[in-house]
Amino acid sequence: MKSRALFVVCLGVCALAPMAFAQPADALKKAQSAFDQAQLDYLQGKYDEAAQGFQDTYAARNFPQFLYNVGASFHMKGKKDSNVEAYKKAVDFYKKYLGEDPQAADKPKVEKAITVLEAEIKRLNDPATKPPEQGTPTPPAASNEVKELGDVKVRGLIVVESEPQNATIYLDDKKKGPFATTPWSGSIDGEHKIIIEKRGYMVSESTIAADPSKLFVLRAVMSQENFLGWVDITSNVPGADIFIDDKSVGAVGKTPLSQNMKPGKHTFWISSDGYDEYKEDLEIIAGQAHSVKGTLKGEPVGKLNILGLGIEDSTIVVDGKVLCERGPCLKGVQQGDHTVTVTRPGFKPYSRRVNIQAKTETSIKIGLAPEPSRTDAVIAYILTGAFTGGGIFLGLQANKLHDDLSNGINNGSPPVDNNDPRFTKGKVFAIAADASFLLAAITGGTALYYTFRDKGAPSTGLIDVRALAFKPELNSQFAGLGLEVTW
Repeated sequence: MKSRALFVVCLGVCALAPMAFAQPADALKKAQSAFDQAQLDYLQGKYDEAAQGFQDTYAARNFPQFLYNVGASFHMKGKKDSNVEAYKKAVDFYKKYLGEDPQAADKPKVEKAITVLEAEIKRLNDPATKPPEQGTPTPPAASNEVKELGDVKVRGLIVVESEPQNATIYLDDKKKGPFATTPWSGSIDGEHKIIIEKRGYMVSESTIAADPSKLFVLRAVMSQENFLGWVDITSNVPGADIFIDDKSVGAVGKTPLSQNMKPGKHTFWISSDGYDEYKEDLEIIAGQAHSVKGTLKGEPVGKLNILGLGIEDSTIVVDGKVLCERGPCLKGVQQGDHTVTVTRPGFKPYSRRVNIQAKTETSIKIGLAPEPSRTDAVIAYILTGAFTGGGIFLGLQANKLHDDLSNGINNGSPPVDNNDPRFTKGKVFAIAADASFLLAAITGGTALYYTFRDKGAPSTGLIDVRALAFKPELNSQFAGLGLEVTW
């Protein structure tokens, strides 16, 4: 009897579960129907009907985006015939929208619209602005400020839900990390693959190409997966690359990452620039949860980006080690001071001490100067050789004359005449030889100077350091990665 009662209770719970699941599905279906009709009314200029339709949509599923569409409908009605009451309702619903979603991406734009419409209401209520009551009054034209706001367009919405809830959503692949958790609503441009995963359940994958002006609902019913195991992968360095079983296929995601896995032995690698790689072998057991906690040792890194005209023929060396055989070169380098040298045949090298900071990209735009011609040095060497050769020849001639005269004097028969022209010629040859050696020394020094002097403009490098940080931005208007750049 006791077991029968327990069976009845369980049966009742099982019967209620699909009913509870059907309720939000029915609400979404009702919301989608109301949204489609409201949008049609809006496009046809039936702004009252459109506003009521979007209110019905919000009543079915209270997404803040629908409140914005109500405000947009009244906004356009007010602009059409300068309707003060419509403007007031537009302001009310715009404020309700921001109250429901205070972190809305378009908050500044909506706040500006509220300010302009409130000023327009005040202007239209001014007695000087109201038309005379004789005949059929012609509504005053909208102010320039209202016209500058342009025509307001209603916005669509993407809704991603799952059964069970709190499942992890990945956009396109897992390499970028988790995108959001279910239930989620927002806007996504373009075509994307939506991956929904939860521990103990089958993975759901769908491709969407939603119309940004319509309500698109993606609802995933995930069945239990009892024959798989679950693994949580983390590391002390967030955003480290994760490889599973085969590194050649590339990283499957970044830490932290959680997912189902087939039972059996698996190998996990966790790596990040500047750190030693972590490796772990783990036996996955069906129906059980496992964890891989990678402890990476090393130092944070920054990115070094070498670029410039002709860099594809240059070699980039950091601290005496080749970083890239050819440019352009974008590599991770440990934080700290490093000597960067760029060389290219026929050009002057560039070398500089650079401080690399973690989580930054240091760009160096290289301008290598051509190696100057050494023709002047070659000419100087030729002249040096000529003067040296001439000096040797003249010296030998002077020595020959000197030896002839010395022999004649020593023999004494006949005695040497003091007016013998060999005395004058010998002196001339000796002086000319000394002059030639002097000129050879001067041109030789000049040749050495021309050889080693730094001729022409030096090679240059323009350094730009930027801190890049990607951060997730999720709200009812937008979802994705925001890029923050400072320099």
